This record gives sequence, structure tokens and C-alpha cells, in this order.
Amino acid sequence: MDPYRIFADIVAGRAPASKVYEDPDVLAFMDIRPVTPGHLLVIPKVPARSLAELDPVIGGKLFQVGQRLAAALRASEVGCDGVNFFLADGVTAGQEVFHVHLHVIPRTPGDGFGLRSRATSPPRADLDYLAASIRGAAQRSESVAEGRSDGR
Repeated sequence: MDPYRIFADIVAGRAPASKVYEDPDVLAFMDIRPVTPGHLLVIPKVPARSLAELDPVIGGKLFQVGQRLAAALRASEVGCDGVNFFLADGVTAGQEVFHVHLHVIPRTPGDGFGLRSRATSPPRADLDYLAASIRGAAQRSESVAEGRSDGR
């Protein structure tokens, strides 16, 4: 079993999966290495190694299916009190299988799962500077996607 192709093998029926949901675009199944009981993965059927390669419509559908499954987790025997969504995009973000996948992680008090971070409090000027940089990059990306070269 190739960990880099496992999701494509699951979609093609060459590898086993405990399926929870399936439609023509999206498949959801139990994670075989759950961090909490009921941990699900929601994947696009068309392979995309990163978010940049994923059709935005399908990306939206991943989250719509995740939302439905979060409600199902609460109503099921899992009986969680909350749900975390997690999506790692790139090695540095923790991505291990290079096929976009949304983790839907049921949460209960004391389940041991959590994110560790070191929050900071940057000055507003720093936040404004980075916001302008990100806005500009998004606008340039949108212009390229629309075939414009004038940067609008």
C-alpha cells in the first residue's frame, strides 16, 4: 500500500475503507489512525495534491459534506460535544498523504486532542501591512485566473 496513493486506491476500490458518505465528487470514510473515536476523512474523488490544485467548487463541497457529517457525529453513538475540522496543505503544515483531505474530528471533554501554538499580539501596523500584502497577492492571483494582465 503506497501512502502517497492510498486515497486514489480507496476511491478506485483497490483499497478497503469504512465509508460513511459518497457522491459523484466526494468520499468520506473512517480514518484508520483516529485521534478520537469517529475521526473521519473527507476527500475529493479527483486527485489534488494541494489546495492550489483543487477545484474551488469541490473544495466547497468538502466542507459542506464535513458540516453534514459533523451533525451526524453528534447524533450518532459517537455523541461528541464538538467537532474540529483540520486540513493540512503542504509538508510544513503536517500533510502526510498528498491528496487533499479534510479531517472531521469529534471532540469530547478530556479527549487529549488539541493544537499547540504560541499566540502573539503584533501591532496593528504589522497586521495592516500583512493584510495589504495578502490582499494584493489574492488580487493578482484572481487576475491571472481571469486572464487579465492589468492587475485589476
